[in-house]
Amino acid sequence: MGIDLGDKYSQVCVLGDAAEVLEESRVRTTVDALRRKFEAMEPCLVAFEAGTHSPWVSRLLEGLGHESLVANPAALHRKGQRKNDKVDAKKLARWARADPEMLNPISHRGEDMQADMGLLYARRALVEARTKLINTTRGLVKAYGARLPACDARSFPNQVKDAVPEALRPALEPLLRSIEQLSEEIYALDRRVEALAEEKYGFQTGAMRQITGVGALTSLTFVLVIRDPYRFSRSRRVGPYLGLTRREDKSGESDPEMGISKAGNQYLRQLLVGCAHYIMGPFGPDCDLRRWGLHKAQGGKNAKKRAVVAVARKLAVLMHRLWLTGEVYEPLQEAALAASGVDKTATHGSLPARTGSLTGRRAMQPDAVLSTR
Repeated sequence: MGIDLGDKYSQVCVLGDAAEVLEESRVRTTVDALRRKFEAMEPCLVAFEAGTHSPWVSRLLEGLGHESLVANPAALHRKGQRKNDKVDAKKLARWARADPEMLNPISHRGEDMQADMGLLYARRALVEARTKLINTTRGLVKAYGARLPACDARSFPNQVKDAVPEALRPALEPLLRSIEQLSEEIYALDRRVEALAEEKYGFQTGAMRQITGVGALTSLTFVLVIRDPYRFSRSRRVGPYLGLTRREDKSGESDPEMGISKAGNQYLRQLLVGCAHYIMGPFGPDCDLRRWGLHKAQGGKNAKKRAVVAVARKLAVLMHRLWLTGEVYEPLQEAALAASGVDKTATHGSLPARTGSLTGRRAMQPDAVLSTR
């Protein structure tokens, strides 16, 4: 048994012989409450951190026939002064022997999927390199007292070459040539990504690309990162897996509001946020996601930022649901249900989709816009 001792309440977790969770409960941190909790239980090993309440709790439990294991907080949270490869290997071995779930085990993607993911990461590296060169070019010109016109990244070399000051041309011409070459390489990779999404992962990506704003790049990255949609018991678990839910630092009565956890794949999270910006932007189509996001964005700059992340999270849930069921996406299903007076809890709730099959030709999606940022 493990107990997280709090000042008013303590959280209890009971494991069985096979490390399965038998009970999760909360008990008041008082002598009477803990005595009632443990008197009726068979003797067991109870682990808790050293702290204000640990001395009297350990004496109480040992008096009731249980064995107390008072953990050193520094060792538990890896804040000790001793840290080397030998100590780490020993901790890994002991934790794996005690309960493998303590290590949050993961499974790697297959060799074939890893190669496909390498294509996306190579494209990402080229886009980042081009963005850095463009920013460097604009910064040098601005420091010289001039300013380059706003334009798309792909057409940047041709659009700005006449606006470059004559004194800076010898320095900036190599940068412009490199930007043009990188744009050609990115365009070639875009075509390979499109072909890969259509030919190899057409069924998975096709369901997601019904959503205007989700194209080959985002849908293919989603498939390669998630790998198996059945690994999640509920579609809503995809949001926390991708780090789109807030972190928790709750202890006792303290529960501060924190930012998102940023767990999971950073690149997929970045793509989903980019899609959310498009859906909520001036060119985004009218849909339930857009209406919900714009309503949530009311209240200032910070509210808009939180709304973009929230739309990205709901978008990930929707993409997983469409992948899992192959349903036809209906952008304004919730609005139609509200207009007809139907209780949406009797349908798919916040997932604007209805059972059916994929039909019709998909429109071009704005994934190419992401390569300009």
